[in-house]
Amino acid sequence: GMKVAVEGCAHGELEIIYETLIHIQQTQNIVVDLLLCCGDFEAVRNERDLLNMAVKPNYRHLKTFYKYYTGEKVAPIPTIFIGGNHEASNHLGEIYHGGWVAPNIYYLGAAGVVNFGGLRIGGLSGIFKAYNFHKGHFETSLPLSEDDKRSIYHVREYEVFQLLQIMRPMDIFLSHDWPQGIANHGNKQQLLQRKPFLKEEIDTMGNPAGTKLLHILKPSYWFAAHMHAKFPAIVSHDTGESTKFLALGKPVPNQDFLQILDIPNDESVSKELRYDVEWLLILLSTLYLFPTGRNNVVMPNKNSTERYDFTVTDDQIKTAQDILGNEGVIIQLENFVRNVAPFSGECDVVNPQYNQLMTLLERLRPVVESVQVENVTQVEKSDQVEEKIEKSEKEEINSANSEE
Repeated sequence: GMKVAVEGCAHGELEIIYETLIHIQQTQNIVVDLLLCCGDFEAVRNERDLLNMAVKPNYRHLKTFYKYYTGEKVAPIPTIFIGGNHEASNHLGEIYHGGWVAPNIYYLGAAGVVNFGGLRIGGLSGIFKAYNFHKGHFETSLPLSEDDKRSIYHVREYEVFQLLQIMRPMDIFLSHDWPQGIANHGNKQQLLQRKPFLKEEIDTMGNPAGTKLLHILKPSYWFAAHMHAKFPAIVSHDTGESTKFLALGKPVPNQDFLQILDIPNDESVSKELRYDVEWLLILLSTLYLFPTGRNNVVMPNKNSTERYDFTVTDDQIKTAQDILGNEGVIIQLENFVRNVAPFSGECDVVNPQYNQLMTLLERLRPVVESVQVENVTQVEKSDQVEEKIEKSEKEEINSANSEE
């Protein structure tokens, strides 16, 4: 198996996290293969990035990420992270579909799926706010206004729609806020004893779209953060599979912020970061739906006349793999470029990684243009799942009431 370290909110304290991991490796005589961070990463390169981060002025500190950006330090463990609600949003926006933020440190994107050492890892950045869920990505003018700094990290339906097209098994999924209702699958009373202020919102907090993804993608593991509380849970699916859920805190004294897990993986696959071909094809075929305005946008669904099924066939995956070859799916570290100056923020805001990914996707264009769609789609399934979730939530609430 693979030793995977999971960390909750990083809050820019990369040095502390890596030092802790190195200490654990030395004292327990183990090697950690991969670090996953569940948001509030704060990939702040310079003062300009700080101005685009939603934090109160007295919390505006550079912290330690910049050392890894400048090359003064190198991340000792391959690191993958998603975005939360405290981020250098302009930086992450440059590599919206994912990319290196420093050597060995990879941002998964607003939504993304990658492979590492035979593990398939997906994620969704941001937190859920119903009033922005159906909007486009309208926060484009920099520096971001105070309002835009906050709305930019609200999850949009577009990314959820893309993730719902995934048909193949997922080992690990990362989110920042918790899937809504997850507290019912673990020791809710204990959580409320530790965090009494959650009493009112325990069943409504979190991301309902996350719940939908959890029931459809059925990942083996789901990791989250945001609430600064450790919370394990197990969600059983009607297929007999189950998802182990774990939320963790932030790197401060007396908080559980780090857990090392042994996760079974395909040992024959080298431990390099690779693009996920199914995800690349979904991304490519849904690019034209990318919403930009402030108005609500309805994603295609079975009641609309336009195409709403972007699921990928085995043949398409095989063709795409043949086009890219084994080398072509490796996410090359050479792609990382320091496109802004540390500290001062003199910059060339076009991040070459974005264009590289677009060029890669264009090579796959023939694969998605020849598509015939017949099978039951995830989006239809997601309607069925919603009914199921509603039913199971009613049951959970009833049983909880009867227990009290």
